[in-house]
Amino acid sequence: MIHLLNSLRLPGRAGGEASFRVLLTELGDRKAEAIRAIRTVTGLSLWNSQFLLDSALVAVTEPDWLEAAQAAAGALETAGAHAAVVCDWCDRTVT
Repeated sequence: MIHLLNSLRLPGRAGGEASFRVLLTELGDRKAEAIRAIRTVTGLSLWNSQFLLDSALVAVTEPDWLEAAQAAAGALETAGAHAAVVCDWCDRTVT
């Protein structure tokens, strides 16, 4: 039984911890500030950040810790874009 439990691992981070990603859900009304925020969060170029913003409902970050995902979503929200933090394990939106 213990061997079976050890083989069951959650997807995401090592050690069975869930990981979280940031989804860009809507553009918002301040496009230039949102592009700057995406560049800050992801390190992408201006062109790639604009492309990412224009294809809204897209994952902005790779799976990461909850605190890092919430900080990235907060930066996007402050810039006027609408973002959500989603758990990779259960696909639920985290508030």
